[in-house]
Amino acid sequence: MKFPEKYSSAFTLMRIPFSVYLMPVFWFALSTLQHVVFWQAVIVFLILHVLVYPASNGYNSYYDRDEGSIGGLKNPPKVNRQLMHLVLLFDALAILCSLLLSPLFAALVALYLVISKAYSYEGIRLKKYPIASTFVVTFFQGAFTYAMVQVGAGLSWHLVLAQPNIWFALVSTLFLCGSYPLTQIYQHTEDSRRGDRTLSLLLGINGTYLFAALSLLTGSGLLLWLYFSTHQVQNIIVFLVCTAPVLYFFTGWVLRAQKDAGEVNYENTMLMNKISSLCISAAFLLMIALKMWQT
Repeated sequence: MKFPEKYSSAFTLMRIPFSVYLMPVFWFALSTLQHVVFWQAVIVFLILHVLVYPASNGYNSYYDRDEGSIGGLKNPPKVNRQLMHLVLLFDALAILCSLLLSPLFAALVALYLVISKAYSYEGIRLKKYPIASTFVVTFFQGAFTYAMVQVGAGLSWHLVLAQPNIWFALVSTLFLCGSYPLTQIYQHTEDSRRGDRTLSLLLGINGTYLFAALSLLTGSGLLLWLYFSTHQVQNIIVFLVCTAPVLYFFTGWVLRAQKDAGEVNYENTMLMNKISSLCISAAFLLMIALKMWQT
């Protein structure tokens, strides 16, 4: 294998396209802001989705060395040492670029990168602990990222922690609680082989579906109540209309899985992620657009 080809294989394992599934938190964080500085929002988006998330994906792949399908890759290439070179490069670029916005934002990005590595690093490997790993992943990819986006976009820290903003941040974590175990639902055999006790493996197939449904329902209920209590009825309508396809697909998937265990597979999991990510992102993007149009 030639030198460039090794890096091409490693770059594939960074799974940059997979970052699309984490976009809703970014758009959600911006949708609750009164004013958004466009260039700052663009830089935050690029740092998170082109550098931070791929660095975490690559590091996870380096230690997992999956032989089966993983998020965004049905047939992942073999792991090599060039993958770690890219991970460290992306880490450094993410922190350096974050300094363009603020030292606080750079510190938050650095903390996120460190925590994401504890998830897979063999000396810690949070993936072995279903409850701890779920808490860490859903908090840092949810509420923490929500706050991080707003800090990067220029919101002062005390306003990030103010009400009702802190409750909106909680919603993002509840949504992650719903989607996170679903990403593990088809990997029970692979996870068991490595000795990892994921939440989905602990709950089982039906338990995973139930946990996801309750988390998503709780998150949606809290979000709609927050919109109602802050007189944003328009956003209630937008959210319900845009997320209807998510409810339709999820319900159908669960019903099919009760009759055929083969429905719990990589393809349906990725399709669920894709539909929910695009629909929820569309909802928050539309809210942002309507807010700009009305002001």
